Amino acid sequence: MSIRHNRKAWLAPACIAIAMTAQAEPAAQPDAERDDGESADTRGGHTRAAPKTDPTAAGTGDSTFVLGTIDVSGARTGALTSRNILTSVDRVDAEHIENRNARSPWELFGQLPGVLLTDFNQGTTSGKLSFRGFNGEGEINAVKLLIDGLPSNSNDGNMPFMDAVFPLEIDSLETVRGTNDPRYGLHAIAGNASIATLTGGTYARGRIGYGSYDTFDAETVAGHETDTFSQNYAFGYRKSDGYRDHSGSDKAGVAGKWFYSPTADVRVGFSARYARVSADEAGYLSGADAHTNPRASYTFNSTDQATRETGQYALYADVDLTNRLSWSTIAYLNTFRERRWVTFSSATSQQERFSDERHLGFLSTLTFRPRVNWLRDFALEAGVSGEWQDNVSRRWLTDRHVRTSQTRDQAFSYDTWGAYVQAVVKPVEALKIVPAYRVDVLSGQLTNNLSGARYDMNGYGVIGQPKISAVYTPWHGYSVYGNYGRSFQVGVGAGAYKIPPRTGDLAPSINDGWELGVKFQPADWLDGRVAYWEQLATNEVRRKLNDPTGDYDNLGKTKRHGIDLQANLRVARDVGLWFGYTYQMARIVDPGPASPASAGKQVDHVPNHLLSAGIDWRATPELDVSAWGNAQSAYYLEQTNSTGRFGAAVTVNARAAYRVSKRATVELQVTNLFNRFNEYVWYDGSQTLHSPAPGRAAFASLTMRY
Repeated sequence: MSIRHNRKAWLAPACIAIAMTAQAEPAAQPDAERDDGESADTRGGHTRAAPKTDPTAAGTGDSTFVLGTIDVSGARTGALTSRNILTSVDRVDAEHIENRNARSPWELFGQLPGVLLTDFNQGTTSGKLSFRGFNGEGEINAVKLLIDGLPSNSNDGNMPFMDAVFPLEIDSLETVRGTNDPRYGLHAIAGNASIATLTGGTYARGRIGYGSYDTFDAETVAGHETDTFSQNYAFGYRKSDGYRDHSGSDKAGVAGKWFYSPTADVRVGFSARYARVSADEAGYLSGADAHTNPRASYTFNSTDQATRETGQYALYADVDLTNRLSWSTIAYLNTFRERRWVTFSSATSQQERFSDERHLGFLSTLTFRPRVNWLRDFALEAGVSGEWQDNVSRRWLTDRHVRTSQTRDQAFSYDTWGAYVQAVVKPVEALKIVPAYRVDVLSGQLTNNLSGARYDMNGYGVIGQPKISAVYTPWHGYSVYGNYGRSFQVGVGAGAYKIPPRTGDLAPSINDGWELGVKFQPADWLDGRVAYWEQLATNEVRRKLNDPTGDYDNLGKTKRHGIDLQANLRVARDVGLWFGYTYQMARIVDPGPASPASAGKQVDHVPNHLLSAGIDWRATPELDVSAWGNAQSAYYLEQTNSTGRFGAAVTVNARAAYRVSKRATVELQVTNLFNRFNEYVWYDGSQTLHSPAPGRAAFASLTMRY
């Protein structure tokens, strides 16, 4: 059946949003009008606000690139942060996030340089982010996702836990591109992406909005903090009929954090997050129909839909054992359940797909900052992590939800252990060196409930990953950095186990990557970064997405390389520009004897060119105007590059926000301003299948702050 939207369904979420903001204790506000947004205290967090240009970072040796105002901690305790990962680290602040109209946070990552957005626009499978020459198809999921420090990938590396996060509660987004971050192993083939939500502070905000395609959105966040206790709450609801026929969706999420600090050296806490999403799937069109009637949905897709539930629950402990020794630990439980009916074309049967996953894990770090007279800012850190997964994957062939046969019934454990050490060494003021080493070990067992057979996981052994990075700052405002690192890829789902005809152990795919870059800030009004990078992989494999057994293909030896250019410009006091361009190439160097036709060809669905840019203008003290956009070149659809290129896209968006009072702001946002036709395209072996992206849409909202 289809998702039915009650025209009055928005009343309850709207009332909840307004009630929560009204009941929260108001934050202290200055009498004068605020010109530069909220303070750190009223937004949440225990941090001071950094200027939009971070001269400290530029002057002391840092490769981080920031869009907007980021809260940075000046503390000399706690675990080492991503500022010590000397690679392409990029952050965007809440000012560019919290009031965006977005189906899911993956869309918001498009403001960060080098990020490829893959817009499936298929119900709960709405889209994904990727970078460094990896596509977002789901065959190779190369980006580790963290939400408030919690690992947030499903077993196959996808990112369903993003659905539970709404823009208003996001404090910042971050990407760490490259292979030299030792903190994470599984899924961190190309790097990691993080979502940080509001923590601490005393504030209350609510937002309601309505727009094209009968889209309604209600969000609220509230926080209260005392000397020893902080609590934060978030609620979000979004429903839409969707751009295409049979593409309605309904999403609700709730989250809370509670932290207690009995002393200045101890903080313990608990967080919980839950979301439920229901959505119809419009399906894929032929190329001709996608261009002539992009909003259509075929009759055979009329019963395609999905329901997804995600939960994340965590315990936190941060302890300063001494003024130079800190311990941080997170223990977490992730739950993911989805039931989906999908029909890819008229020539295939409808499938029912059911996934049920429970991930229990922990991350723990011990950080030591000894005083060494001849070393500045010396630090040593050791970390351990573990995750134990119990997963179920089932599939059936169906006829309008009526099961005709079962094609998959798998239950499997998937367990990982990891450990790392890293050091921060500054032999002289201008030079910082960060050597690191990480190891990972995996084990597990799969049961095929259709046959009763059991299979052990491949013996991947101890996967060692050496890493090193350095940054040299010859003079204030200029830093030259370089890094080398190793990451790995192993099988996921059934592809990780020795299922006949495979009986021998398979080695992991090893990715060796390096990067050389320059970060510069020649003046207060300009900062930027230029970098060249490479990543070489052996024995790369990719999932067969529509295979009943969950098997994989061998892609072989691959090489990825690229150039990143990015800059922030403050052309006037009230006008800022930002820009990011990436050239990337991903080639199959040696596919092996089974696929000679793909030798030297490009990896599918990897555009060679990515562009992101935007402008922010404070027209008056009350009126903010901004525009931003993304563009990408066309890509090949399969590994022989013989079916043509598709998917070139340009999207420009605009937003105006007017502060009618200290408490209230009204906004208008227009997406795909020029109504350009964009689409996602894939090849099923016999034909191209097309999913048109939404056309021009407008969205109006009211935000209240207390």
